[in-house]
Formats: sequence, structure tokens, C-alpha cells
Amino acid sequence: MQPLVQRLRHIVATATPQAFRTIGWIIRLTVLVSFIVFLMQYTGLIQWISAWVSPVFHLFGLRGDAAMAFVSGYFINIYSSIAVISTLDLTVREITILATMSTAAHAIIVEGAVLHKTGTPTLYTITLRTLASLALGLVLNWVLPDRPDFVAASAAAPSTVPLFQLQGDFLPLFGEWLLGAVRLSVMMCVLIYLLNILQRMLYEFGIMERISRLLSPLLAVFGLPKKTSFLWIVANVIGLSYGSAAMLDEVAHGNISRREINLLNTHIGISHSNLEDLLLYASIGGIWWVILLSRWAMTTLLVWTLRGYYRLRGC
Repeated sequence: MQPLVQRLRHIVATATPQAFRTIGWIIRLTVLVSFIVFLMQYTGLIQWISAWVSPVFHLFGLRGDAAMAFVSGYFINIYSSIAVISTLDLTVREITILATMSTAAHAIIVEGAVLHKTGTPTLYTITLRTLASLALGLVLNWVLPDRPDFVAASAAAPSTVPLFQLQGDFLPLFGEWLLGAVRLSVMMCVLIYLLNILQRMLYEFGIMERISRLLSPLLAVFGLPKKTSFLWIVANVIGLSYGSAAMLDEVAHGNISRREINLLNTHIGISHSNLEDLLLYASIGGIWWVILLSRWAMTTLLVWTLRGYYRLRGC
């Protein structure tokens, strides 16, 4: 029994410093980006951006007012996108397309910074996720049944939306933002710390190797190395922000190479948090298996393309 206690103490002692460093970094980044986006919402800049991108949304089989849901999710997170969708009278088809696009490219700044910290350039991540999101919208609009012949202009004309327009009293809105930021920070601290402990335990007790063997057939289809199995699970269950400590720890300890992390990040950048996000979108009418399988098809294509690129370069 004593050796077990000693091993657990060793795990906690070695995992805690790295976990706290990651917690400090991710919370500072998240709060800063969240505050900037809050200011963009308060001053009407988000609404202005949505108005200007809305005319092209008919290409995705969506009405113009759906642009606000996409832009909110793109800069903030899935929850903001769903909050906007809940105020719109969208069909199942529209919700499914919008959900697929948003799950492929959301919280773009924070999650781009997380992937950059692991070794994948931010510009690559943002460009890839944005283009993949738009491509998925185009393809789903083409393949899903009941494609509309036209989309009525349901959003305000861009020229009528001012660039700067305060959205209410600052102090009450700031108080709501601050309370939400504190709650999010506390939840992130707890989850990131516990996940880092769990990660060390899986390695210490040899469970990681079993997980890798179990998932190796699926990861082989995706074009991902079996060593990425744990991080693939983390990204799919709790997402990139909460899983950042585990990802950084893997890189710091040399458990995964730069090539392997780029392959993994290409996949999980577009397809992650597939437990909570799918349940949320399904609850408001989205077709969960379309949202999931369409992104898996996209990531499989992209990862194998990247593997081909590496092979051509001999790296």
C-alpha cells in the first residue's frame, strides 16, 4: 500500500507545477480575449461584422441573420452561437449546417493560441479552421435534401448597421461578463488540474498503452499516430482549452513529436469537444451524426493530405 501512496504523491508533486503554469497562462488569455470580445459586443462591432458577412450566407443555405450566430461562435464560443440560434426561427437543415460550421471554427483566438503553444502556428490553425468551416457549409448545403432555391434577406442591410453603437448600460453588462469570467476561471482551474493529474496516473500505471492499442484502428483511419490517442480522447471529451495542460505536458516531455502534434492539431482543431457540443446542438434541433461525420470526413482528408506533404518533403 505504501508504494502506491508514494507513487500518487510523486504524481501530484510532478504534475502540479506544470498544471499551475498552464492554468495561469490559459486563464489570462481567456479572460483577456473574453473582455475584448465583450467590448466588441457592447460597442456593436460584432453586430456590424455580422451585417457585412450576412449577404454571402445564402451560399451555405442560410438566411442572413444566421451570420450573427456564426460570428459570435467564431470569436467567442459555442454557447454564444447557440444563444443566438435559439432566438432565430431556423429549420433543422439550417441548424445542422450552422452547427457544423461553428463546431469547426469557434473560439478561434483562444483555441488558436492553445494549438500554437503546442507547436502548430496560429496562422495555420486559423486559416485551416476558417476555410474548413466555410467548405463544410458549402458541401452540406449541396448534399443535404431540400436545398432552398434562394434565401430571403432576413438580416439588416449592412449599410444600415452603424459601426459603433452602444448596446446598453455598461456597468450591468460588465457585471454579467465579470461574473461569467470568474465562474469560467474557477471551472477551468479545477478541470485542468485534475486532468493533468489523471494524465500522469495513466502513464504511471501503464494504462496509456492500453488506450493507444484500443484506439489504434480508428486513429489509423484518421491518419493519426497511435501515440496521440490520449490527447485525441481529451480533445473530444472536454475540448482544447480545458485539455491544454495535457497537450502541453505531452509536448514538454517529448512524448509526441512536432510532426505528430501537427497531424493531431489538424484533426482536433476542426473536430473536438464532440460530447458536449453535439449534445447541445442536438438539443436545439441539429442532426448530431451529420455534424460529427462531416467534420470527421473533412479532417481525415486534411490529415492524409498533410501526411502526403510530409512524405514528399521526406520529413
